[in-house]
Amino acid sequence: MTKQLMIYENAVPVSADAHRDVAVRQGVNFGFAADLNSVPLVVAEFEKAAAEYPIVFAGEGADLTPAAVVGLRADENLCVNANGTWDGDYVPAFLRRYPFVFANGAEEGTFTLCIDSAFEGVNENGKGERLFDSEGNRTQYLNTMLQFASDYQSQNAVTRAFTDRLRELDLLEPATATATLPDGTRLSLGGFQRISTERLANLDDAAVLDLFRTGFLAVIHAHIASMAQLPRLLSRAERRAAERKGA
Repeated sequence: MTKQLMIYENAVPVSADAHRDVAVRQGVNFGFAADLNSVPLVVAEFEKAAAEYPIVFAGEGADLTPAAVVGLRADENLCVNANGTWDGDYVPAFLRRYPFVFANGAEEGTFTLCIDSAFEGVNENGKGERLFDSEGNRTQYLNTMLQFASDYQSQNAVTRAFTDRLRELDLLEPATATATLPDGTRLSLGGFQRISTERLANLDDAAVLDLFRTGFLAVIHAHIASMAQLPRLLSRAERRAAERKGA
């Protein structure tokens, strides 16, 4: 559905030697996400995200990923305004984590914190939060982002367990979202899956109890409820079309 990982253009390991004078101005301009029509989610976000965005499942097999739909066209994010600000109450953690990301470390099971040096908020002009102090020690900001990235990595594992369980129970079905703008333009978004309420209802009691005890049943219900947000996405598309017409 989207070019999700392409927001990272040049991820390099964070180090005191290379980044002692570097600061990061984060959370101001989301232009880096302007061409994403969906954003990956972890299960811990479903409740908040479901109140604003449709949640779907993109990819196949082990690469299955839940995502918040933020656009009805390829390469268009209806939540990023022309000035780069985010038009929405909830910003997915995938974007709040940027420009940081974990990469596999030299030893198996270890990870290295990296930063996308191509992000326009990375600078040596003191704008934003410094990564290291004058003595080369990590700042509170860097420690906070390190913890955030670590928590996100842990949630990725939980999310993978969730999607694996959906596949094991064969709960997913292909889906397509369609919408028509006031000017007659017809929009269609495909290439994703959703949970089948019919298959869910036909699960045996043991499977339902297991989903409940693992907390996955609540996540499923959040996904199902989120599909009611499609009209909100259409309203965003209508506003975007009106802005283009008036420009």
